[in-house]
Amino acid sequence: MEQSLTAKYNVAAPRYTSYPTMPYWDTDAFSNNEWIKTVKRSFFESNTQDGISIYIHLPFCENLCTYCGCNTRITKNHRVEEPYIKALLLEWAMYRNIFGKKPLIREIHLGGGTPTFFSPANLKALISAILLNADIHPDASFSFEAHPANTTVNHLQALYDLGFRRLSLGIQDFDPKVQFIINRHQTIEQIQAVTGQARRIGYTSINYDLIYGLPLQTLPGLAETMQQVAGLMPDRIAFYSYAHVPWIKPGQRRFTEKDLPDAKLKAKLYEVGRSLLKHYGYIEIGMDHFALPGDELLLAEQNGNLRRNFMGYTHQHTQLLIGLGVSSISDSQYAFAQNVKTVEEYLELVKNGELPVFKGHILTNDDMMIRRHIQDIMCTGQTTWNHHTEPCEPLLEGIERLQPLADDGLIELNSWGLKVTPTGKNFLRNICMAIDARLWANKPATQLFSMAI
Repeated sequence: MEQSLTAKYNVAAPRYTSYPTMPYWDTDAFSNNEWIKTVKRSFFESNTQDGISIYIHLPFCENLCTYCGCNTRITKNHRVEEPYIKALLLEWAMYRNIFGKKPLIREIHLGGGTPTFFSPANLKALISAILLNADIHPDASFSFEAHPANTTVNHLQALYDLGFRRLSLGIQDFDPKVQFIINRHQTIEQIQAVTGQARRIGYTSINYDLIYGLPLQTLPGLAETMQQVAGLMPDRIAFYSYAHVPWIKPGQRRFTEKDLPDAKLKAKLYEVGRSLLKHYGYIEIGMDHFALPGDELLLAEQNGNLRRNFMGYTHQHTQLLIGLGVSSISDSQYAFAQNVKTVEEYLELVKNGELPVFKGHILTNDDMMIRRHIQDIMCTGQTTWNHHTEPCEPLLEGIERLQPLADDGLIELNSWGLKVTPTGKNFLRNICMAIDARLWANKPATQLFSMAI
């Protein structure tokens, strides 16, 4: 039955780090002036108590990993670091002017690209300037992504001294054949060294990113990777499905669909990986995530405080997320905004004193209601509604689409809500998609998302 469900629900589906998802943003109704109004409103409502989150996109990489779906710029020229940092700080200054008062910073995440492409000195200069004339929330959480092959002790120490306590290492797979075809070269010894150095310095949370469904990936190879990872015992593991979107990311054309595991093997890779992680003591969280007992993300799920935003799952709750840098996405709770996608345009706009936002979406009341339900499903595995106190016609239509999923045993559905079953936990994207009103109102003629399995 599980195999038949996997085949049935292996369709293109969003990952739901937001609702509406980006292809369905109403960009015509968006303007920078409206965006600024929502930022001011959200900052006024939430800064004093909850604080704000900051995501900083550092796009540069020395080599192209051909599986990657991120916005990157490949270069070995490190002279790009200082002009880019200067632009980031100019953009931050614009938001500081919009706030009108000192921000309370609760969360900072450095993503990319490869944040550790930047020198320790430049990362220190960037974060020190962000924190200048800002307050730090007592429950602050600062984290960064790193490539094991170029992360030095100096990187780790510089960021630790600035308050960073969580490190996320991109592993993907240890199989040499897989590493070769995806152009991601790192050794178990490098990962062991960085992990050990981080722990000795004092990092309290170390995350490894792993991917299933990569080209040339095999069950024995994945099992070996899991065994090696378990030997290092990271606090948290993100076990993602490979998203094959070569029409968006041309680098993925280095290999073809023939090199990829078929749908049946990919589903088996996930099940074997998931079973091994549980065998090694990891507990499943939401979608794609696993953690050891005591991890903050796991405690957040157990306490009902797990959240999901453009950065993925988080144990923090902030109403306002400011994305800095090329292609970064911001969320004011009332609107989304994305920055321009090329480094040159970003640098030029910021240099001229303009917010580098090029598109966005103002959420309607229906959007916010459906967003809440999707957030609840993704984070708690259940949600409730009341059609009398919160009428929402698009939600009623979505509830009708949920009935087949209930018939298949993915959810328990009643007149006031739903609860995801243990079987349904593997199909969270499909469950959320059933109530995605904007997707169903404008069903795509071509594939926009990666496959759900």
